[in-house]
Amino acid sequence: MPTTTIAGHAVEVNDEGFLAHPDQWSDELGGELARLIGIELTDDHWTLVHFLREDYSRQGETPTLRRVSTQTGTPVKSIFALFPGKPAKKMAYVAGLPKPKGCV
Repeated sequence: MPTTTIAGHAVEVNDEGFLAHPDQWSDELGGELARLIGIELTDDHWTLVHFLREDYSRQGETPTLRRVSTQTGTPVKSIFALFPGKPAKKMAYVAGLPKPKGCV
């Protein structure tokens, strides 16, 4: 897998740019990943990103948009406002996790 430098850290990424090893992630790296896709993280963003990371560590897979919404109590419409376009994919990218199953 290719290696790239993000926020001063050498990380392995897959062919779509997602981190190959979620354990290489940090808040600093997440902030830089968000910046790279045009998102400035607020407390609401961080709540969702940290939920994704915690859920991934418990479940072994990246949560779907529906799971994020139901487990955090965040309406899907709000998630789309925070991560416009493809929110599940963007949240996973910022959180340093694989794309959720079913994402294109």
